[in-house]
Amino acid sequence: MTKLVTTSVIRGSNQGESHGGVYLLDLDAQTVVQTIDWDKADIDWQGRGWDRGLRGIAFDAETVYIAASDELFAYTPEFKLVGSWKNPYLRHCHEISVFERTLFLSSTGYDSILAFDLDSKEFKWGMHLKQENFQYKASTYDPLKDQGPLMLNKLHINNVVASQGGLYLSGLHSGGLLHFNGTNVNMAVELPAGTHNAQPFRDGVLFNDSQADALRYCGRGEGDEDRAMPVPKYPVSQLRYTEMDKSGVARQGFARGLCVLSDTLVAGGSSPSTITVYDLAQNTQVLSVALTMDVRNAIHGLEVWPYN
Repeated sequence: MTKLVTTSVIRGSNQGESHGGVYLLDLDAQTVVQTIDWDKADIDWQGRGWDRGLRGIAFDAETVYIAASDELFAYTPEFKLVGSWKNPYLRHCHEISVFERTLFLSSTGYDSILAFDLDSKEFKWGMHLKQENFQYKASTYDPLKDQGPLMLNKLHINNVVASQGGLYLSGLHSGGLLHFNGTNVNMAVELPAGTHNAQPFRDGVLFNDSQADALRYCGRGEGDEDRAMPVPKYPVSQLRYTEMDKSGVARQGFARGLCVLSDTLVAGGSSPSTITVYDLAQNTQVLSVALTMDVRNAIHGLEVWPYN
């Protein structure tokens, strides 16, 4: 089929332990190679995921961009670090997306989207999203100056998809997939609470329904199908750190990470870190590859690997 690249977050890990990584998956051979083991100690360890692990993935020519909670990293395809950038308004970053010469980052802590110029290598634009009287309003700010929003994390914006038609945004509390056309923010489609990775697909929307432990596609065209495909679950006897499930820190079946392979094939992530390929037309799982049985270890970013 193809190769995928994924990042992970180890929820509830302790200081001194690995709390995430980057993996390359060959779906034909069903093999996994870990390319980065993320064990940085200078992060905030409170909460479940908090500053742990690595997040969104995007590409620009021969550069691989990977986001951490508050920092953007650039690597070669061989995962040699070639640059990193921070910004005071980048906090609890989740997904990232490249369109033309701009990389967009979801700054969850600030209910914002930040724009990073791929040529000048600087943060050039910020957009803060808020809800007033059941309507969404966007206001822009300069992320290089001390004039941005407060860190409130009301909408938990965790996803951004950049396209010719504008920005598509979604979060745990956004109510659905939002569309920003450069001026206004409108609801493109309502979605369940707890959604991750929502994106336009064919004549509908593709997303992880994380609360229902399922990958879903909702079609809007005439005769288009709706799909709700459960993520893999494992016998408790096979899992490690199951006490974290009881404490609410981590659980199996948490659906996050999503990429499109074709008009009918999509790949989704779940915990413990597992990548599953789904055939939407046949409503079946094609294959599933588990990276670990550690229930704390959750897939975050997931993309098709564009290099040989």
